[in-house]
Amino acid sequence: MTEENQTLVTEFILTGLTEHPTLKAALFLLFLLIYTITMVGNLGLIALIWKDPHLHTPMYLFLSSLAFADSCTSTSVTPKMLINFLSKNHEISLVECFAQFYFMGSSATTECFLLSVMAYDRYVAICNPLLYPVLMSNRLCTQFIAVTYLLGVLHLAIHVGLLFRLTFCRSNVIQYYYCEILQLFNISCIDPTINMFVLLIFSISIQTFTFVTIMVSYIRVLFAILRKKSEGRSKAFSTCSAHLLSVSLFYGTLFLIYVCPGSGPVGDKEKMLSLFYTVIIPLLNPFVYSLRNKEVIGAFRRVMKNR
Repeated sequence: MTEENQTLVTEFILTGLTEHPTLKAALFLLFLLIYTITMVGNLGLIALIWKDPHLHTPMYLFLSSLAFADSCTSTSVTPKMLINFLSKNHEISLVECFAQFYFMGSSATTECFLLSVMAYDRYVAICNPLLYPVLMSNRLCTQFIAVTYLLGVLHLAIHVGLLFRLTFCRSNVIQYYYCEILQLFNISCIDPTINMFVLLIFSISIQTFTFVTIMVSYIRVLFAILRKKSEGRSKAFSTCSAHLLSVSLFYGTLFLIYVCPGSGPVGDKEKMLSLFYTVIIPLLNPFVYSLRNKEVIGAFRRVMKNR
């Protein structure tokens, strides 16, 4: 091994989505618009739920927490990507790189658990409506939310802690638009098998547990809805369909990236899948949950009327 190859890397270079100057300008404007709408949508939804007393219920408490997690996911990735579209210097320090992955990953993990808790909330509300105030009190919901964020923080602390056992000397170029953990494994000088094994075990365990919880909850909800009278079905289907759409998009992309990752150099397909859950899903979620929700629309009208 040459002396140059033995030099340990302390800074990385993110290649981004494209090297074409004309495309960079167009993509900068596109992702700036997406990020602006994402933050306005999610933070606006949080503010609306906080301001309107009619929305101070467990379902909307969970929804505001999901909106905050989406905001964190998008903010951990998009601003750096926007800077790199305009700058010729795409360097990111090792500490910044690990921090970016930590905040993005912890937000994504929190979202997994939040989606499962939201499914359980709908199960209790529809299948056991009389027990709902007892089983889903505001205090218990706050504890649920605290646990989901704690699990996200602890989960990523494990992976980032294991990253510090690796050294990087093969290359400092990350063929991605953010510090993605699988790309870090590719340029590690030390065998990352332990890291990959731990990542795979945790990814499968968390995604399987939360996804099964969601599916079991909604299968029971579906049977409960089918037993309802026709006038009660519409609202229940509307609420649950929005949640299931969000779940399908989120888990589908996570499964393809971390449970069934491809081998070899990263391609456009992997980048598009990653963009979907780091950028597009945080953009869509506030609108998926609110556009057909009469309570949210009613709250928005009340807030605007009282201005």
